[in-house]
Amino acid sequence: MKGIILAGGHGSRLRPVTYGTSKQLLPVYNKPLIYYPLSVLMLADVTDILIITTPSDLPAFERLLGDGSWLGLHLSYAAQDQPNGLAEALIIGADHIGDEHVALVLGDNIFHGPGFSQLLRKHPADMAGCVLFCYPVSDPSRYGIGEVDEYGNLVSIEEKPTNPKSNLAITGLYFYDNRAVDIARNLTPSARGELEITDVNRAYLERGEAKVVELGRGFAWLDAGTQESMLDAGQYVRTLEERQGIRIACVEEIALRMGFISAAQCLRLGEGMRNSPYGQYVMQIAHAPAE
Repeated sequence: MKGIILAGGHGSRLRPVTYGTSKQLLPVYNKPLIYYPLSVLMLADVTDILIITTPSDLPAFERLLGDGSWLGLHLSYAAQDQPNGLAEALIIGADHIGDEHVALVLGDNIFHGPGFSQLLRKHPADMAGCVLFCYPVSDPSRYGIGEVDEYGNLVSIEEKPTNPKSNLAITGLYFYDNRAVDIARNLTPSARGELEITDVNRAYLERGEAKVVELGRGFAWLDAGTQESMLDAGQYVRTLEERQGIRIACVEEIALRMGFISAAQCLRLGEGMRNSPYGQYVMQIAHAPAE
């Protein structure tokens, strides 16, 4: 399975801070926002990842992440000239995807919960269709909402419904089989002139090939797209990290645990940040005995 992180857009809800940088490069507590969706793909055992961003922001992402080899990954980059919709990521990434499945994650989404890696790795091997990850919300009229049957199959999708049929919001994490590229290429732009990811999902729904995974109790899903939500996300991460003594979305630790890099490589990465608590944590886990 190939991975795509869509980290484009103008970040208009975060202005003026996003006049100078991409929102996905802003800090959520002690790490850049893009570390969080990157960690999701790593936990899913996806190591070949395309990062799509704006032409002006692309060099900054390359400076931050490079070619990914320091994490045992292969990272490549592509530009989205205008925010023409989430589904355009599948078209831009067509050559990257090739004939494989694809995991698409939005660059401002944060996921955290117990057993998340096992849950992510459960689906790609035998996947036919799409897998959508849903999260129960208290205000479903603000989201795209999925209605599911007793077997976890998607029955309907409603965008910001007045009378929602469920409280399951469709998050910014999508697993698709290879047909998603052709589906995206044949979409008609919506009234707002964008290629909508919801229309891709509906295409699978109409074929009876859309499955839902509910992220229930113990999981957190945060969309860090506004000043308030970014602050809330930072406070959530800080609280858990300080109380539990762990790091959320520490990409160096994930690379080590997943076997992408060795303990010696992890130690070197930590030593390069030894003056920060984050770097000291990376050094600590590099010295820790293997679990």
